[in-house]
Amino acid sequence: MSAGPAVARVSGPLVEVRGLSDVAMSEVVALGAHGIPGEVVALRGPVATVQAYEYTGGLAVGDPASALGRPLSARLGPHLLGGVFDGLLRPLLDAPTWLTTDASRAGAAPVDVQWAPRVAAGARVSAGEILGILPDGGPLEHRVLVPPGLGGTVEWVAPAGTRRVDEALASVDGIPVLGIEDWPVRRPRPVRERLEAAEPLLTGQRVLDALFPVTQGSTVAVPGGFGTGKTVLLQQIAKWCTAEVIVYIGCGERGNEMADVLSELRELADPTTGRRLAERTVIIANTSNMPMMAREASIYSGITVAEYFRDMGYQVVVIADSTSRWAEALREFGSRSGALPAEEGYPAVLPSALAAFYERAGRVTTLGDQQGSVTIIGAVSPPGGDLTEPVTAHTERFVRAVWGLDRDLAYARHYPAVSWSGSFSRDVDKLGVWHAGHGDPDWAVRRSRSVSLLAEADRLGDLAALVGVNALPGHERVVLLGGRLLREGVLQQSALSAHDAHCSMAKTAALVDLVLAVVDTCEELVAQGVTAAEIEEVDFSVVLRAAEACPPDQTGPVLERQQVVLDLLRGLR
Repeated sequence: MSAGPAVARVSGPLVEVRGLSDVAMSEVVALGAHGIPGEVVALRGPVATVQAYEYTGGLAVGDPASALGRPLSARLGPHLLGGVFDGLLRPLLDAPTWLTTDASRAGAAPVDVQWAPRVAAGARVSAGEILGILPDGGPLEHRVLVPPGLGGTVEWVAPAGTRRVDEALASVDGIPVLGIEDWPVRRPRPVRERLEAAEPLLTGQRVLDALFPVTQGSTVAVPGGFGTGKTVLLQQIAKWCTAEVIVYIGCGERGNEMADVLSELRELADPTTGRRLAERTVIIANTSNMPMMAREASIYSGITVAEYFRDMGYQVVVIADSTSRWAEALREFGSRSGALPAEEGYPAVLPSALAAFYERAGRVTTLGDQQGSVTIIGAVSPPGGDLTEPVTAHTERFVRAVWGLDRDLAYARHYPAVSWSGSFSRDVDKLGVWHAGHGDPDWAVRRSRSVSLLAEADRLGDLAALVGVNALPGHERVVLLGGRLLREGVLQQSALSAHDAHCSMAKTAALVDLVLAVVDTCEELVAQGVTAAEIEEVDFSVVLRAAEACPPDQTGPVLERQQVVLDLLRGLR
């Protein structure tokens, strides 16, 4: 039996330690001979309850334990971009096939970088200002900033040249500034001001950009049952959205899915930098075969990485797949610790934990007077597709948009299977103003007409299933036709097509205008006495194939097809 602090009880990832003096909540504790990392989550007299972040097999009562005097922190630096890490932000590339308790313990290994100072000795600086850059830090300029809470006179600056990131690059008021930084993952990084979000985050997916768009710095939930295409949709967003940095968190998902994400990002060329898309992506993989409580930490590690790049003035997107697996880790630990369960066994703190995570998104003015943003897109995997279960219901309270995935659409091979009746965005009004000021004053009207057309077509489709389509008047049959053209010609999109995997806003607008022009012309024909049956016999394949036939950023071919189909319709007069 150890004479000092020792393990008193082990129950899976829950470990009780007796004898830790002056230990604080959220402090990191090393458990056993291998120093398994854990975090203090409760204090009851002389007993500290610790959630372990690695497999506790072999850990026994009486094994030594020691407090490390610091909270759970992430190591931040130029090694992040292009890297693959576990839930504690330890590198997985070049690690053993199965992580052992001592694998990659220290985080990123020190690397040599090129250092280019931007200030001179004697300058006065404040927190967040740029001290210098690391030009070889990846496709983006890696900026070394004055850490939060520090400011004053620059006493010394390392000359330009090759340096190690774990060496001092400058000294501010006697405190060395390194190329790497450790930051507590549960503490949001400070900013000067939170700003009203206005600029759109374009995803390249027409159903999202045209109907349910979001701003940079917004929050999105993507709920959907098994087989509805969540992972593919999130991968498409990671590839084509207009963010400068992508943080992809595989939280409890299958390892083969994460391997697919990594391989595809390595193969894709980045249209903005000309390099590999993976080079501006940070992947945090805590798959279903990894320790469950590290899954809980992975969410916070990912958002901390995003805030780090946001503070450099970049637009960052965090993709969490999925927050349901994260909530399951909370539920398991709560059951082991004896916490009073709430709905469906989840802990009562679930809503607060979800709110605290999503509120770390936003568009801000940084301490260094730059503008950056963090957008959070979180997948939700409700058991059995039940959208009323606690994680989905609470998440929808805290996000700005919901991109709900529909099982019927997925089974009908309509992808992305985003339901136009079960989705919403609270950013639409802001973005209507933004588009009006950036050369597209018809954006709000176009979106409103599209949503109304889809809703009316759904209503009439249910009616037609009862009475038959031939019993409907002509203008209602035109609405059914317009709904089908909009669904199949615009909202449906192939992730495997070179022309259709992503789509510019200009092409999206042209495709929607094409369908609306066809609907308007058909309405005119019906008013002039042309029967709906005659209109339905027209070959509309020109409309349905326009998206596939036209390059992703061109509108000319779409306009040509619009003229062709309108001429066909006018020939019915």
